[in-house]
Amino acid sequence: MTDGLHSNRPEVSPGHSEGVGHVPVLGGPIMEFLDPKPGEVAVDCTAGRGGHAMQIAQRLGPSGTLVLIDADAENLAYAKDRVLRECSGEAPRLVGWHANFVETARRMAVEGLHADVLLADLGFASNQMADPDRGLSFSRDGALDMRFNPAGGGRTAADLVNTLSEQELAEILRDFGEERQAWRIAAKIVRERGNTPIETTSQLAMIVRQVLGPRGGGPRIDPATRTFQALRIAVNDELGCLRSLLEAVSRCASGIGGGMTGWLNPGARVGIISFHSLEDREVKRAFGELERRGLGEQLTRKPVEADDRERHENPRARSARLRVIRLTDSR
Repeated sequence: MTDGLHSNRPEVSPGHSEGVGHVPVLGGPIMEFLDPKPGEVAVDCTAGRGGHAMQIAQRLGPSGTLVLIDADAENLAYAKDRVLRECSGEAPRLVGWHANFVETARRMAVEGLHADVLLADLGFASNQMADPDRGLSFSRDGALDMRFNPAGGGRTAADLVNTLSEQELAEILRDFGEERQAWRIAAKIVRERGNTPIETTSQLAMIVRQVLGPRGGGPRIDPATRTFQALRIAVNDELGCLRSLLEAVSRCASGIGGGMTGWLNPGARVGIISFHSLEDREVKRAFGELERRGLGEQLTRKPVEADDRERHENPRARSARLRVIRLTDSR
């Protein structure tokens, strides 16, 4: 697997289906390393279409509790219904929060819940990618939105490309897309928006392709991929949200090390699936620091990646990387 951002989530996921959503990545390793047990409390910070939630729910059983969190209200409802439907009366107690996963620690504390398992899949559901109104994909023309939670307000990708300075745009493309031609693309965007506002995915993709040429993205990806990824990260503050979650885990682990009770139980297993190098670096750094401080043990010395069979059956898994840490049990 290439370490750069161009190995990020593919434009189309063959694992998608109308009835289920998409095939969850790294399902086997997740169950192996997170090891949910009957009666435990588990949190799926990014419930999506409920693929991982179903696996976890079956392990927890009716004596357990499963907390589902998602910024997409429709997907959250779907995931809850799926767990109830497919567990056939053996579902754990379900708690659902329509929220960004940065809210996890606060909400767990308010509800008095203490997790034994925490999972965050930093990908997004295939139904979001397939919806042209979301503007996450350039495979279909649509509004240049890119917000994971449109109902929550905030700036869209169209707002960014039409209002930011050339320098600000270039920095976003460089820092969040690792785009080598960031300045050229930013300059082209500023010139084009002077003629007409850039409001659709096809407009933006065409501008980038004009700058980079048909093979500008490399042999395997569209030239516009890095630009779309960078804007999506900026619109949703994806790295900021990930850092907040990792900091919340670190604070709780410090409390556990001091004998305090927190929203994560002693011995809790925390797993995060990243899809590009910027995310993976943050997780690697945070987990490494916890281990150095004696607050956790990394169960995955290197990120776990999909095997050849899973990559063939679900191309979405090609860039997925799982890291898991178990917090120190000081009891």
